[in-house]
Amino acid sequence: MNFICSKCGKLTPTHTPQASCSCGGLFSLPNEFPKFEEKLIDKNEWSLFRYRVFMNIEGESWRDVTMGEGRTPIISFDKDVMVKMDYMMPTLSFKDRGAAALVAHMKEIGVKKCVQDSSGNAGVAVAAYCARVGIECEIYVPEGTSPKKISMIEAFGAKAVVVPGTRDHCADVCREKVVTEGAYYANHVFNPFFYEGTKTYIYETYEQLKRVPENIFIELGNGTLFIGAVLALEHLLASGVISHFPQVIAIQASGCAPFFETVEKQLDHLAEITPVPTLAEGIAIGKPARAEEIMDMIKRHNIRVVTAPEEEILPARRKLAARGIYAEHTTAAALAAYEQYCKIYGATPDSLLSMCGAGIKSDH
Repeated sequence: MNFICSKCGKLTPTHTPQASCSCGGLFSLPNEFPKFEEKLIDKNEWSLFRYRVFMNIEGESWRDVTMGEGRTPIISFDKDVMVKMDYMMPTLSFKDRGAAALVAHMKEIGVKKCVQDSSGNAGVAVAAYCARVGIECEIYVPEGTSPKKISMIEAFGAKAVVVPGTRDHCADVCREKVVTEGAYYANHVFNPFFYEGTKTYIYETYEQLKRVPENIFIELGNGTLFIGAVLALEHLLASGVISHFPQVIAIQASGCAPFFETVEKQLDHLAEITPVPTLAEGIAIGKPARAEEIMDMIKRHNIRVVTAPEEEILPARRKLAARGIYAEHTTAAALAAYEQYCKIYGATPDSLLSMCGAGIKSDH
């Protein structure tokens, strides 16, 4: 199998230790799968790898990696909103979807040591799955990251490096180490195997509901869930199992909303912003590496972008808790954004929100 450069189209074998193409373009993976049919789902496998025929998965290393991630329930929040409980995962966040697929690839090609930058959840997930198969791991996190996430990273035997400054600066520091030391970059943004895992969020939803909700709200920072979800929706549409593309709504933090600003101002390039501190640390990304790819998806599918008012995040968290759902701040921002969306567009029934991270991880 080959990576495909998103910039120049060059093919590079997927066993390469390179983080990106020699031209600087980010890698993508082939998008050639059988039509989605339930009979092709491996229903004897109780993890997201039940969908592996629709994923770029090489070899059998996934069997040593999986911890039963995926298969998270969809429950009712109110008459208009369903929530998919995606923090019901081994490390308590949806990032286990991507980490399982990425680490399975890393084990398959013989990676012994990796580095990654993260606002917390992706670092925790990669550290856990690396621990499971004996891959040495170093995670760079920005200052202000929840101490509980740092503790989890260290509990899995990984080294946590706290970097002063913004989330974007943290990424720059980590990538410099990749360049200078040649470490394998197990990054959830650069490495497209991560999206092979996050695609399963949509496959599960379709299998569970036998349909796709009309409105799908997805938190958008670097785009790990967003990109995977759009790829899977495109696959379902091309397979003829859904008749139309649903209304996808991308959620950003009001203090760090480059895609919202780009759409609002109708710019032909990503808006340059200065992020301000936000409780929604998981989506506080001012310069996402796959911005061009994400903007293409937004334009192609008429995806709307809405922001979560900062002052509404904690009230939203309390509303979720009042319904038995203890979510972290970034996840609570999804409900705050949904309510903001309804103020703009009116009542929005048949909506699905992702409960991306557990509240116990962001009590700080």
